[in-house]
Amino acid sequence: MRPSSVAIDSKLPKVGTTIFTVMSRLAADCGAINLSQGFPDFQADTALFDATLRAMREGRNQYPPMAGVPELRAAIAEKVAALYGVSCDLDHEITVTAGATQAIFTAIAALVRGGDEVIVFEPVYDSYVPAIECVGGTAVYAQLSLPDYRPDWQQLRSLLGPRTRMIIVNSPHNPSGSLLDASDLEQLAELTRGTDIVVLSDEVYEHIVFDGARHHSLAGHPELAARSLVVSSFGKTYHITGWKIGYVLGAQELMNEFRKVHQFNVFTVNTPCQIGVAEYMRDASRHLGLAGFYQQKRDFFRAQMRGSRFELLPCRGSYFQLARYGAISDLPDREFACWLTREVGVAVIPVSAFNHDGHDDRVVRFCFAKQEATLAAAGDKLRRV
Repeated sequence: MRPSSVAIDSKLPKVGTTIFTVMSRLAADCGAINLSQGFPDFQADTALFDATLRAMREGRNQYPPMAGVPELRAAIAEKVAALYGVSCDLDHEITVTAGATQAIFTAIAALVRGGDEVIVFEPVYDSYVPAIECVGGTAVYAQLSLPDYRPDWQQLRSLLGPRTRMIIVNSPHNPSGSLLDASDLEQLAELTRGTDIVVLSDEVYEHIVFDGARHHSLAGHPELAARSLVVSSFGKTYHITGWKIGYVLGAQELMNEFRKVHQFNVFTVNTPCQIGVAEYMRDASRHLGLAGFYQQKRDFFRAQMRGSRFELLPCRGSYFQLARYGAISDLPDREFACWLTREVGVAVIPVSAFNHDGHDDRVVRFCFAKQEATLAAAGDKLRRV
């Protein structure tokens, strides 16, 4: 195809290939163990596949309702009621989405207008800011500082202004693995009280919390729930990231606006997979057991790292482990990640990629959503560095 002569004024002039794609490609090229991109290297439960195949064979292959099949919305409502004590209206307060990223983009597109400000916490997951900028909004950065990556609510207060339209929170947090607790939700409620600020809560790792901690969903906080859209992901919960199925919870007034955009950028999500997930959800142990499942993997990986020169930071949730590498190298984290992939054979993500200005604390992110054999092989290489 010939090069285009069309002049393009890019909406996202600073955006290139994501660091996840870059590091996964480098891992493949080098034959390295890929602990960079956040996906499992093990299969999901065959019972989920069987349920989905049954739906296909039974003819559930045409367009479902725009908001999602009733069976899945009912299963989501039942789960939310059991975990957070919240009753959701199936028809007006739950929408099934084509993954969490689509849900986040749609929420921002529906509620943020040109000139609005959206506060994000940095290090920030990479899809938030491009979505904000695509609709003419401006990202305003609050800081989460190592080693525990806790919000500074006084700093957030100083960032609020008449143009603040939305605050995005993420708990359990990617990349740091930190959690919001009940006192954090109270602070957020106090800071937004009496305003028209909407909160977008990314809770895709809601079932992956460790050491007896409890996930505090904004859906379970009556004051915050009234101003929030809460996003979750079946991909993270059931080890099916490639299926791209998530959902959003929100008050009817917010959901009405969300669906106005949803119906035109996706409309709906494939039917048989929705049916399969709905059937699979009937056994609550499948999501309730996820914390223990991943805590074992976290602890196994941390044990593999004993004797290495990496300094492991706290990990309270998600399936990511951060580590300082200052005792090994003084390279910037992007250069160190490339060196580790090429020379050691383990791919990681440099955390500066989550900072808009490239701020570099010499920290990298490992994904431990892997088989024990994978983690053991990686540990063997990393202990030799």
